[in-house]
Amino acid sequence: MALLTWSYASSVGVRAMDDQHGILIDTMNELRLAAVRGLGREQVSEILDRLIEFTRMHFWSEEQLMDQYGFPGLAEHRVEHRRILAQTLQSAHRVQHGEKMQMHPLLGFLRESYSEHIEGLDLQYGPWMNARGAD
Repeated sequence: MALLTWSYASSVGVRAMDDQHGILIDTMNELRLAAVRGLGREQVSEILDRLIEFTRMHFWSEEQLMDQYGFPGLAEHRVEHRRILAQTLQSAHRVQHGEKMQMHPLLGFLRESYSEHIEGLDLQYGPWMNARGAD
């Protein structure tokens, strides 16, 4: 599975959120490299826990920003955030507590869901917020 890369096309145009998206992508890449290198369950679990905690913080930050700027898609975003986080937690639990570490399904899910979310829903709020003074 290839590394995720950040590109200008993925920029939502709100610096803080773009920076956080970059950290999420870097952490997912770190997780992928841990799997490729065959690191043990403990190291993989540490990276997964960090990814989950940062995801929680990022989703909260994004929702607060949307609320602050009155973005009309906030409710839809919240639902999607809850879905992604719940599925990430379920997948992480299977990796952390299963007999075998099944990393490929988790990495595929993360790549697909985060990419679709950032390049789909998140790209909608940038212009809205920029028009109202967010940078």
